[in-house]
Amino acid sequence: MFMMASNRVLKLGVSAIALTMLGACAIVPAVGPSSRAVNRANGQSVTNAGIEVVDLNDAAARRVLATTERSYFAESLGDGYVVGAVVGSGDVVDIGIWEAPPAVLFGSAGGDARLSSSNSTARGTTLPEQMVGRDGMLNVPFVGQVRAAGRTTQEIAREIDRRLVGKAHQPQTIVRIIRNANNNVTVVGDVSSSGRVQLTAKGERLLDVLAAVGGVKQPVGKMTIQITRGDRLASMALETVIREPRQNIRLQPDDVVTALFQPFSFTALGATTRNEEVPFEGTGINLVQALGRVAGLQDSRADVKGVFIFRFEDPAAIDPVLAAGARSTPDGKIPVIYRVNLKDPATFFVAQSFPIRNHDVLYVSNAPLADIQKFVNVISSTILPAATAATILP
Repeated sequence: MFMMASNRVLKLGVSAIALTMLGACAIVPAVGPSSRAVNRANGQSVTNAGIEVVDLNDAAARRVLATTERSYFAESLGDGYVVGAVVGSGDVVDIGIWEAPPAVLFGSAGGDARLSSSNSTARGTTLPEQMVGRDGMLNVPFVGQVRAAGRTTQEIAREIDRRLVGKAHQPQTIVRIIRNANNNVTVVGDVSSSGRVQLTAKGERLLDVLAAVGGVKQPVGKMTIQITRGDRLASMALETVIREPRQNIRLQPDDVVTALFQPFSFTALGATTRNEEVPFEGTGINLVQALGRVAGLQDSRADVKGVFIFRFEDPAAIDPVLAAGARSTPDGKIPVIYRVNLKDPATFFVAQSFPIRNHDVLYVSNAPLADIQKFVNVISSTILPAATAATILP
């Protein structure tokens, strides 16, 4: 009787093993594709699917570095010009006109007493303050309309003097900007106080404007500065601007300065210690630094030959032979998987010069033995209870 019961239990155990083996794919969890699956998808090579697989070596890293776009303010935007005296629509100006004695046009008009003390001295008249109209024009008595927008105060004064010749006696005009509505820069982002900063004849530079709003709120080494000028946009690490004075460009009216804290990121998946989106600063990071920020690989799971970087790459950054036959996205990029073999010590030197880019995916596959160990654990958890029951049944 006891033997019959034991045989029934063993049969049940064997059946459980069979069922477990048949359903192993469903029972054993996986966090992502294996190294083999990355290179082959549904029996078809990844290359034929329109994705290029590139081994990360010195030549590949050099090609990527050579095509890395560096957006420098001085080169892409250029140094601005001093705009403090340029008049624009909406500015409020003050116009003073002087005549040499004997004053003819403005001398008898009861001008400013501070400027006309006697008949033997020059007489001056200060016109009421006026705002430059939307059409960019000013109205000056005995002169008519004068174009002011886009001109310096000296240019406007010379125009008025020229048109007063023959009407006033040796006229001399002084034009001043009382309230400036145009020569401003907008500063937003991670700064102490967002706002508009007025530019003056001094010709304020980028760091001057940042200082005027109280500076950035985050560490300098983690900040990126973006300048928008019309339809052009350029970004640089703030640390680089400070280190290279040439990049501390003079700003222009209507520039928008945006201070960004760690604006870029990559995503780590698979057998890394942490699976997450990892932000990084504008100075950029390399592959070794990226692995360090996710606390490296999991020793018990990771396949050191199965580290991959998924990226939409610039065609100029890969081998011309591969690029010639590759399929590209609508924006001209090529889907590329960089295959990294961390078992080779030389790879660590290459990885220190290989830049991680915004939106990269860093994936580490499981080692084959790790999947086998998972399966063994599943078998053990299924069979051991059955075997234990067989020994205790009466």
